[in-house]
Amino acid sequence: MDASPTTNERQQAFSMTPAALDSLATDGIRVRYLRLNSGEDHWHLGLQWPQELHTTLVNGEVFAALPAAPAPVHAPWCLTLLTDTLQLAQLQAVRQFVAAQGWRPVAADTLARREDCTVIRLQLEAGLDFHSARHALLVLAEKIGVELVLQAGASQKPPKLACFDMDSTLIQAEVIDELAKIAGVGHQVAEITAAAMRGELDFQQSFRKRMSLLQGFTEQSLSEIAPQLPLMNGAQRLLSALRALGCKTAILSGGFTYFAHYLQANHLEVDVVHANQLEFDAGSLTGGVIEPIVDGARKALLLEELAAEMDLSLDQVIAVGDGANDLPMLSLGALGIAFHAKPKVRAEAPQAIDGFGLDAALYLFGLNDNQIANLLDD
Repeated sequence: MDASPTTNERQQAFSMTPAALDSLATDGIRVRYLRLNSGEDHWHLGLQWPQELHTTLVNGEVFAALPAAPAPVHAPWCLTLLTDTLQLAQLQAVRQFVAAQGWRPVAADTLARREDCTVIRLQLEAGLDFHSARHALLVLAEKIGVELVLQAGASQKPPKLACFDMDSTLIQAEVIDELAKIAGVGHQVAEITAAAMRGELDFQQSFRKRMSLLQGFTEQSLSEIAPQLPLMNGAQRLLSALRALGCKTAILSGGFTYFAHYLQANHLEVDVVHANQLEFDAGSLTGGVIEPIVDGARKALLLEELAAEMDLSLDQVIAVGDGANDLPMLSLGALGIAFHAKPKVRAEAPQAIDGFGLDAALYLFGLNDNQIANLLDD
């Protein structure tokens, strides 16, 4: 949905060459949309600025509407820019960086232009090395204050299978830490969890240590905790949209089946659950574990097994997670999205989303806000 300007702001659309774009003074000018049509060399921009701002921008046109769908992707690479409000200086910095690398933008679409969210996708003709390009883009993104996501053009489509971590990905909590707080061992368990998620401890060893500290925790207490777990922003929208797109979904979690099944039954449209089972004796946790433990290697194996069972190639699969034990599965599919991730994970994962909800992943499937609204009946 487009936002209307306030009475003290102006909105006008302009068509200009990249050189003319770079020459504009930027203070106070916001970019509401960008379009570059295939075969053209003029960029079409919707700009907004305060009425009192002195600017050389004159003879603009009325804003174009957000199209029903973005242009088809034909280029080998796509670069998606996500931010709350896009300043002209930020767009100039991205355009100049792209030009300096020798990458050629052949199309551009605006996927979102809400008051609190702007998403622009550039299609790039480029012979680039993905890993070095992605690292350079992470540095640029941090410098100018936007998010930049690089992906193969062929991956800009809805997946057939989407695999998710649960704790700190689908929910805003690390369940084992929450249990530990109630059991009075929160500090010890949180330290072990944090070290494991940073990749400083072997997950299986850390998992066994944490479980041993929870011996005696009652099943009744688990049933009271489950309804209190807060869902991650955008989780329900993303899962509902994936269901509408015909995509199967799976939780592949180092957390617990008890809570994953609760989410599946009550909140999230998930098809498959694989997580760790809790071992009880007389209604209380034994402090032991039931093999096999779902660690990073097992998550990757489960993803591959699910894809094979569904007769899917890995380029039809995506994975989303936040911790070091998610990296093996994030490296397998068409997209591996580190979500609100630890620095080590964000640096190593193929893609990352940090400042938005989970539903921002829909933009990486090549969908714009009009298409998403139609999927969800918004």
